[in-house]
Amino acid sequence: MKIELETITPNTKSPFRLLHLPRLNHLFYWHFHPEYELVYIEGASATRHVGDSISNFAGSDLVFIGSNIPHLNFDYGVKTDYIKEVLHIKPKFKEQVLEEIPELGPIDTLFEKSRHGIVFTGETKKRIGERLKKLYELSSFDFFMESIQILKELALSDDYFLLHEHPFVNRYRKKEQDRLRNIHGFVDKNYQRKIEVAEVAEICNLGKEAFCRYFKKTTGNTFTNFLNQYRISQAKRLLLMGKNVGETCYDCGFESLSYFNRTFKRISGQNPSDFKKQYLVNLKKKG
Repeated sequence: MKIELETITPNTKSPFRLLHLPRLNHLFYWHFHPEYELVYIEGASATRHVGDSISNFAGSDLVFIGSNIPHLNFDYGVKTDYIKEVLHIKPKFKEQVLEEIPELGPIDTLFEKSRHGIVFTGETKKRIGERLKKLYELSSFDFFMESIQILKELALSDDYFLLHEHPFVNRYRKKEQDRLRNIHGFVDKNYQRKIEVAEVAEICNLGKEAFCRYFKKTTGNTFTNFLNQYRISQAKRLLLMGKNVGETCYDCGFESLSYFNRTFKRISGQNPSDFKKQYLVNLKKKG
């Protein structure tokens, strides 16, 4: 896993750049970039990790991510046949266009909200997803106009929720990026077994107590809470793939089923069995 600045160099002066069907499911890519990002994925159930928020999506997802917010590629670990469309938008589009043209005020407000990370749901997700899948077919002019229209519909939609209560601030300096990259990479490779805090501290060349203070100050979260959040995100994925609660518990590094159930409920608001039942009920309704 890498927490790193991604350099995006569009070969045109257009404020928009489309990545049609990018495939990164084999790579755990934790990154950020100055460009705003609208990402749509269909035919997949995976982890949605944006900023400090770790959650899951099932079936499809549509998310608008603000400038320089670290995020994980949405197709990481996906084994199914999926569709993914990513629209990058240069920050100058907001600074030189949206902020200067009053008629584009609603879209400018949308970009401000993107500092929280925005997940779109319901009919908005369905309609915008279909439009994003067709962008690659358009001429340059039509692509530009359709991108504006998509942003307009998102700006006027009420079908969304925010991933962070407050705007996310990228706190990671170069030294912190290197350390956090190593920490996240270690967790990704070892979350299925018991992880001692001292092990992770050693990776950072810190003592146990110093590491705990560092992690809390840097991320705003304790390492134990972060590890549990990550494990529960993986647990949800396994439950939706058909594994039972017991298998999921131990496959995600929990040593006690009762502790797994308590942690799952604290983080997700429901116990594992109810989570799985609710998903199956919703799936049946959609069917």
